[in-house]
Amino acid sequence: MMDARETAEAQTAADRLGHRAEGHRTAAAMAHSALVARACRLIESSEIPPTLDALAARAGMSPFHFHRVFKAETGLTPKAYAVAYRARRLREALSAGGTVTDAIYGAGYNSSSRFYETSGCVLGMRAGEYRAGGTGTVIRFAVGQCSLGAILVAQSQRGVCAILLGDDPDRLVRDLQDQFPRAGLIGGDGGFEQLVAQVVGFVEAPAIGLNLPLDVRGTAFQQRVWQALRRIPPGATVSYAEIAERIGAPKAARAVARACAANHLAVAIPCHRVVRQDGGISGYRWGVDRKRELLRREAHA
Repeated sequence: MMDARETAEAQTAADRLGHRAEGHRTAAAMAHSALVARACRLIESSEIPPTLDALAARAGMSPFHFHRVFKAETGLTPKAYAVAYRARRLREALSAGGTVTDAIYGAGYNSSSRFYETSGCVLGMRAGEYRAGGTGTVIRFAVGQCSLGAILVAQSQRGVCAILLGDDPDRLVRDLQDQFPRAGLIGGDGGFEQLVAQVVGFVEAPAIGLNLPLDVRGTAFQQRVWQALRRIPPGATVSYAEIAERIGAPKAARAVARACAANHLAVAIPCHRVVRQDGGISGYRWGVDRKRELLRREAHA
């Protein structure tokens, strides 16, 4: 289920600032955290997001230095933080009811046309659908079996939106229902079974590859992590810290781990290729044994 792990990036970054162990940090590092925290509050309270130059001037730094410090502390650029915070406000406003227009302007979008250009990326669906909890979205799914146990494959109008692994088929269906609480879930027909067979074939033989359109729904930070995961070649592994480095957020290893745990597209987004710093295998949504077996297969493909 994507509950607390699906928190908007603005909140994730703010939490990361608030939970550092100050006793183990230098005075300069603590000062940077305080400056960035104040900058975050300024971004959140401003009707129009402050420019990089304005934020840097408030912090007494050059724009280049401030940009680097802000990203190191939060894992996001100041602009990305502002976008993520505004998106969180929008999601909250839509969930609370009221009109879509009021929610758009209340979240700080200065024109509805500009919002609608990016609404799919911000919400993963149209604003009206989001306000209705996904009502109107049709998702076809089927449950099958593979050598790793039960497997559920689901597809929206945009592409494959879930690949779930487990021991209990009923639990996989409940997981899908939790992910899309008000969408119309329809059992796949005979043609859909071919899609499931294609996914199962990839699980059994990773070397064949998987070339399917995906409907990837997540926060800005999660999307960056998942894109980095898809660049890891079969048979290779990287650490959470390495992924954090690759996305330009070297201090966000824990946030990377949370993004991996929030992944609903097993094997298609290969979070099983991420391991601990010492190479140990742990932390897989669908069980460590499955993670170990997937890595074994890829190593011998």
